[in-house]
Amino acid sequence: MYYIVFSFVYLISLLPLRILYLLSDLVYFFIYYVFGYRKDVVMKNLRNSFPEKTEVQLKTIARKFYRNFMDNWIETIKLISISKEALNKRISGNFDVFRQLYETGKSVQVNLGHFFNWEIMTLYTGIQQPFTFLTVYLPQNNKITDRLLQFIRGRWGNPQLPAKDITRAIIPWRKKQYLLALGADQSPANRDNVYWLYFLHQPAAFVKGPEKFARFQNIPVVMMTTTRPKRGHYHFDYFLLANDPKSLPDGELIRRYVQHLEKNICEQPEIYLWSHRRWKHSWKPEYKDLWVDHIQMP
Repeated sequence: MYYIVFSFVYLISLLPLRILYLLSDLVYFFIYYVFGYRKDVVMKNLRNSFPEKTEVQLKTIARKFYRNFMDNWIETIKLISISKEALNKRISGNFDVFRQLYETGKSVQVNLGHFFNWEIMTLYTGIQQPFTFLTVYLPQNNKITDRLLQFIRGRWGNPQLPAKDITRAIIPWRKKQYLLALGADQSPANRDNVYWLYFLHQPAAFVKGPEKFARFQNIPVVMMTTTRPKRGHYHFDYFLLANDPKSLPDGELIRRYVQHLEKNICEQPEIYLWSHRRWKHSWKPEYKDLWVDHIQMP
């Protein structure tokens, strides 16, 4: 079944993007206006994150988000067959920090957020810097979808490491210079092993894993600003978040991460993943020992 689906999707990916975007527009109409996919979640997240904005402004952001959300998946299909030359014409970025860090002989960790298009970012970053680009993934429930995404992410040699077994999976790479990509804005499953701090005006739990790994390995941590100048075009601007994470106080790395994550979201809110139930865990006073924000706890 996988090969049948792959063949069908591959043929679709051969269509020009201008045609694929027409398909995206059609699906957007049904997703937003007919089915209202997670519209209540999106609007709740936007209202809580931007209390200063009017309802009209929030609905405008929501409509743009849904357009970008559908474009994200159409663009991902295109990645099945796109050439490096075609991708380079649409994507730009600043990768100087990686070249500088590579000269130090160290490995590097990059903490990412869920901005569109993260699949393009993964594929493009893998060929634009000197490190072996290791991407950590959470397996999809649908096995066919999971195999398709792994094929896309690994097309040009990016090794895939399962999130649930990252400690063992990274062993073969420890003596090499790697760039480890971690999604640090996931909603944590275990509420007892988290950091709590304000994120877009709301108490939010963040997994400790990215900070703990960087401090244990004492490797530099990089982050980036994502922008979408126009449809089908992205710019990724990487910068150093911390050069010596082991020397930082507990929670400082996540504070820096969240501070920039908010800045990037406010710059172009329609390219962030608002359909995700990011704040599904509610703050409780018994979590006070896990609060790491400089701002007083709720």
